[in-house]
Amino acid sequence: MSGERGKPGRTAGEGPQAAPEGLPAGLAALFASAGPSTKARPVEKWNPPHCGMIDMRITADGAWHYRGSPIGRPALVKLFASILRRDPEGYVLVTPVERVGIKVDDVPFLAVEMAASEEADGRVLTFRTNVDDIVRAGPDHPLRFETDAKGGMKPYVHVRGDLWARLTRALALDLADLVETRPDAAGGEIMGIASAGVFFAIAAAEDGEDGWT
Repeated sequence: MSGERGKPGRTAGEGPQAAPEGLPAGLAALFASAGPSTKARPVEKWNPPHCGMIDMRITADGAWHYRGSPIGRPALVKLFASILRRDPEGYVLVTPVERVGIKVDDVPFLAVEMAASEEADGRVLTFRTNVDDIVRAGPDHPLRFETDAKGGMKPYVHVRGDLWARLTRALALDLADLVETRPDAAGGEIMGIASAGVFFAIAAAEDGEDGWT
């Protein structure tokens, strides 16, 4: 997996992004100055007033929708993702002058690619998200595991701030092949995933690993 993905340059004749109609002024202005590829902005340092909700939604499959229609241009999705933050009241898009709430069905991102490498501290798992964030699971980017309504296991990897990516079903199955069992503090055994010197526990060994989504 290449870390160069997610860093495309401006192509000849490519102009500013066309802002969807009806955006608040601060978000619309962002489009006028942003290029086609946008890294995460320092949104944690911005504290503008909350200007209410807008009709934007991220569905569980990672697709972004505005006013009920999918946002089909990856560059626009990446631009929105670069100003996304999770506040106590929910997910917001933030600029220096305003923030607006959006709806997120599960988590905002999907992990769509995974690479395993061997380094000095053992195996390292590196993930690429659907908006081309590259994260190495470890102390700064933990893995966590949840159980869905049908009892299936859903793995997530931390991206930044309080934003997470859910592994696709295909990656979840690949991750299941890397599960190992280690002794726990109570004298039993626990299953988990190791990456960058950290062991991320999943469940007690007797619970098994069936039902990964």
